[in-house]
Amino acid sequence: MAGLERKTQLPDTVALEALVSRDQLTTIRRSTLIALPVNSMLGVTITLVASRYGHGAMGMTWFAATSVINILRIILCLIPLPPLPGENSASENFAAFARWPAEKHLYLLWTTTLVSGLLWSFIPALCDGYTTPQAIFYLTVVCGTTAGAVTSGTPYARVPISFITPPLLSVIGCLLYAGGFDLNCLAATVLLYLGMLISVSRQSETGFRAASRLKNEATTMAQCLKEAHAHSVVIAEQMTHRASHDELTGLFNRSGFIQQVEKCAAAGPSVFCLMLLDLDGFKSVNDVFGHTIGDRVLVEVARRLREVLVGEFAIARIGGDEFTIFYELRVSDDPPHLLATRLITAIEVPYPAFDAGRLGVSIGIYQSKDANIAEMLTCADEALYVAKSAGRNRYHLFDENLRDRLAMRCDVERDLQRALLDNALEVWYQPVFGGDGKKLVNFEALLRWNHPRHGWIPPADLVATAATAGHSEQLMHFIFAEVCAMIQTLRGLDMEHVWVAMNVSPREVSRIAIDELVLERLSDLNLPSHMLEIEITEETAMDIRSVQEKMDRLAQAGVRIAVDDFGTGYSSLASLRKLSVNRIKIDRCFVTNIAESASDKILVQTILKLGQSLGIEVVAEGVETAEALHLLQKLGCELVQGYHLGYPAPKHEIINWIQKLESPKSCASATE
Repeated sequence: MAGLERKTQLPDTVALEALVSRDQLTTIRRSTLIALPVNSMLGVTITLVASRYGHGAMGMTWFAATSVINILRIILCLIPLPPLPGENSASENFAAFARWPAEKHLYLLWTTTLVSGLLWSFIPALCDGYTTPQAIFYLTVVCGTTAGAVTSGTPYARVPISFITPPLLSVIGCLLYAGGFDLNCLAATVLLYLGMLISVSRQSETGFRAASRLKNEATTMAQCLKEAHAHSVVIAEQMTHRASHDELTGLFNRSGFIQQVEKCAAAGPSVFCLMLLDLDGFKSVNDVFGHTIGDRVLVEVARRLREVLVGEFAIARIGGDEFTIFYELRVSDDPPHLLATRLITAIEVPYPAFDAGRLGVSIGIYQSKDANIAEMLTCADEALYVAKSAGRNRYHLFDENLRDRLAMRCDVERDLQRALLDNALEVWYQPVFGGDGKKLVNFEALLRWNHPRHGWIPPADLVATAATAGHSEQLMHFIFAEVCAMIQTLRGLDMEHVWVAMNVSPREVSRIAIDELVLERLSDLNLPSHMLEIEITEETAMDIRSVQEKMDRLAQAGVRIAVDDFGTGYSSLASLRKLSVNRIKIDRCFVTNIAESASDKILVQTILKLGQSLGIEVVAEGVETAEALHLLQKLGCELVQGYHLGYPAPKHEIINWIQKLESPKSCASATE
């Protein structure tokens, strides 16, 4: 806006004076070009009269001299106008004085006019000092010429004054020299006439300059306002563009995207498609390579999207690594699932900034005849959630099953707060065994809720819904309270060697002082810290800066630290060591089909060797068959968990199971 203010200011005094001088020059040149032909005709007449009365040679000489100076004055008036202030000359071929400022041009015109006036002062030589009978003719011509000079020279007083003064002074001098009352009175009259003409010339110039100044101020103001308007239009366009576009990628932002959807919907009925894209592995790119590389990746992703989506597609970046695409089905030759496949293929092409295979994309697709942006985003997000759950580089189309699931999640979100208040939620416990599948090592606390309408809610949906509804912290407090109660029960059963693990979401680790919460509660209840294990996801482990201090304090106090779902992200060895991790849990997706998948077997074996080399325990989750257990035992896996070994169960069932498990040992001890 500072630039805009500068544009609307009036010109400074120097520039304004230059504009006034240019106006003076333009007008005086025009009037001079009109007056000079008359001046020349009078010169011809004077020459003829002089010749008639015996002064032909002198008259011809005088006429030749005045003609030369008149031609020079005409040339000066025909030279192209000098440039305006700040403006360059129209051509470099003009003479140097063509590029002089107006003041110098006026000076030249004044000088040549003075010479012309001096030549006219020699007229007394043609009539013996105004003493011959034809003197009246010469006096009349001189007076008429001087009056005309003043009339045509109003813009610049110096020009007419320089022309009229020499001849009129010569008239006065000749009359006074001749003497006599009549001639002296006539000389006084001519002097008065000269003074009047000089006064009129100066007043005329003053009036002209004042009018010129006002005109130029008004013109400049109008031009400035025009430029200011144009500038404000440009700024408005830029602001409008920035308000609707993502600054980094140049794609639409959320606001601009919604506007495009509404505009398309208003055009008439059609079948619309919305795709919601979320980059797989982008967080690790930022963490490992830095945000500068991350930004370059986002720009490249945007470029690839534009390259694939040629035509009437509205493409937007609505979040850190989230993109949306909206279009009418008629604009694409490919059905949505084929278009999604092309997008996945384009985005997974290796990026020069880092190693291949690190980045992918998951896509949720929703089609509808109603372009309700809120509904479309919600449904596409639900489809995206399914796609991401299935692995990297997947797409999923929203269907009736997802519609039912979405309705369920809406009900869960609505009823969760009441369920927390009414203690309707439960914490179940699943045992973790030694590699033989018989020795109990610890329990994992798992959240359960039997919804009155939808039945048992999947824990992942429950946690996600709690995060969406803002109940994550309240949910964590509930789970931790239940875990503490379980630890107290285990101590009462003289089982302090068995600990309880609870999952903490990345969101809560970063937002809550979980170290203070846990240690204060354990201290208040006088519970041993080694009987608690905190499980964080591999995503949380990557965010070293936000969790390390909290995890270090917990580890130093004796609380065990485990990394859950290991193998699905990009945890570095450094992150495992810095967080003092005691245990990593191999994600169930690599264990469930280990007997049939050679690649899963290799990955599990690699993680086991990694754990051995770092001195970290490794737990295999998702052991659901005897064959999988046998294979894990052969690979040297010492800790296992899964439905084949033990299902999650409520606390009271777990206690009964423990008591039954411990009874044979008690009997054996009594017999001994």
